[in-house]
Amino acid sequence: MDSEKIMLESSSGKRPAIIEAPKKPAKNSYALICSLLASMTSVVLGYDLAVMTGASLFIQDDLKISDTELEILAGIISFYSLIGSLAAGRTSDWIGRRYTMLMATTIFFTGSILMGSATNYAFLMCGRFVAGIGVGYALMIAPVYTAEISPASARGFLATFPEIFINVGVLSGYISNFALSGLPEHISWRVMFLVGAIPPILIFAGVLIVMPESPRWLVMQGRLEEAAAVLAKTSDSPEEAALRLEEIKSAAADEEHGHGKGVWRELLLRPTPVVRRIVIAAVGIHFFQQASGMDTVGLYSPRIFEKAGITGRQKKLGASVAMGFIKTIFILVATFFLDRVGRRPLLLISAGGMILSFLALASTLLAIDRRGEGEKSKAALGVSIAAVLSLMASFSIGLGPITWVYSSEIFPLRLRAQGVSLGAGTNRVISGVLTMSFISLYKAISISGTFFLDAGIAMIGWFFFYFFLPETKGRSLEEMEKLFGKKGKQEGKVEA
Repeated sequence: MDSEKIMLESSSGKRPAIIEAPKKPAKNSYALICSLLASMTSVVLGYDLAVMTGASLFIQDDLKISDTELEILAGIISFYSLIGSLAAGRTSDWIGRRYTMLMATTIFFTGSILMGSATNYAFLMCGRFVAGIGVGYALMIAPVYTAEISPASARGFLATFPEIFINVGVLSGYISNFALSGLPEHISWRVMFLVGAIPPILIFAGVLIVMPESPRWLVMQGRLEEAAAVLAKTSDSPEEAALRLEEIKSAAADEEHGHGKGVWRELLLRPTPVVRRIVIAAVGIHFFQQASGMDTVGLYSPRIFEKAGITGRQKKLGASVAMGFIKTIFILVATFFLDRVGRRPLLLISAGGMILSFLALASTLLAIDRRGEGEKSKAALGVSIAAVLSLMASFSIGLGPITWVYSSEIFPLRLRAQGVSLGAGTNRVISGVLTMSFISLYKAISISGTFFLDAGIAMIGWFFFYFFLPETKGRSLEEMEKLFGKKGKQEGKVEA
């Protein structure tokens, strides 16, 4: 701070040019720290999704469960997390975004201990229930808080952090699977789940010590001085902090008394045309993110790699680690392009890449089926692995991170917490349905037929993104209602 004062005093003749430079990074760095801490809660979802990929191989042999029981075990957490996602909206309006994050980490910690201590299938399902509630809370609150703490100039960049940390969790889960696969069968999968109890402890401490409450929630509670102090630290300039405060106060003036009373009616039963369009956009983007089958590709990747010709647990889990690295790398690429290129272009590129990757994977697996299991070639194996990695890259550069960014920024303040909960709930239901039916589906229509179906769904998603999602890059959160109030599909395209 002293060095900053000296600079200011010694450059009074060039005040505008030099005063701005030191202040902007300092304030953005605080928003960065807050967003990082909030987004770290998403690690628990990514870890759980990925750790089941390897743990399921050992659980099925150790507990002697069927494919159907395994499907239910893997997918049921998505339905459990739906409870947490829907409850988190009201909870976060009641006790605040910050304390809701602390709840999420505590619940997931408890679930991880229960899963790691499970002695039978029923006990393990109880642990999945508790962990699922925690995942649901984390899934909803991280993007809401990050969107509300971020200045408009960096919101796209900062709001990708939840998806980045989901992928950090995914990569950690794959590495855990690979590293612990050499342990005895009855120990390995339990240790995999127990490792998942470590991140919640660290996140809890960071949130409690460092992170402030959301300025928008503080305004909703009438705590204007605290909100102004937070905005002063997270805005690019004092002028922007004052403008953001006035915009939030104006939006909060429309808020009904009573922490969410009447919100669900306005969202679902009697929405205005603008709110209806926002709900369709949020629910639609979440639907297509999961309906395209990405969670099932990750969760059942060992089966896909086995079909392509990779044998042995260690090799299949090693291929999954490579998949996790690709996802994480391309999420980081998306982070740096989101506020430069915009949401719509990346979404369309992403969906297009997924369509081509699914078609390549499905065609290769179909050729393997026609040749017979004993005639797998190295070329088919190489194309299958390349198609899976291309699929992960395409998803991670657009549809993966943008789904959470977009749905968290388009709802007006009075509807934001419950609106994001609705999107997250849709996301988890679709994920649960697909993960609980993937094995049965590919047995019915073949694994190649399943991926041809995924390609078709991704193609429908591409047209949905093109016609229904306007560009939101550079818009303040309080401008979104006006943006979605514009009539006609063509106006949405012009915004791009």
